[in-house]
Amino acid sequence: GLAASQVGSLNRLFVMDIGWKEGKSDPLVCINPMLQEIGEERAVLEEGCLSIPGVLAEVNRPSQVQMVWSSLEGGRYVQSFDGFGAACVQHEIDHLEGKLFIDHIKPLRRQMITRKMVKLKRELARG
Repeated sequence: GLAASQVGSLNRLFVMDIGWKEGKSDPLVCINPMLQEIGEERAVLEEGCLSIPGVLAEVNRPSQVQMVWSSLEGGRYVQSFDGFGAACVQHEIDHLEGKLFIDHIKPLRRQMITRKMVKLKRELARG
């Protein structure tokens, strides 16, 4: 997925394609997405992000969610997602809320990742 905020846009939208895991592309544009229901069961899945390249971490999230959103054509949709789809929806909505997947991991692991990113940023600035 890719949230508008990741490319400098303040619009509340994201694009995701959860079908690629099963070999079938099915991109979905979600405008003004909101979680309508959040399941009680949780699952731990490995997540990565374009905002923090090369970093993966296990994230514990609700395993089922229901999202409501508008499409590019203006239609309103409601759909339930589970497993990988639920994690993707929550990950992208987090971006719209100013959060990253590392905000959901243990503090020590988050510190390690943050230090690594600061070091990488310094190295890139030096050229």
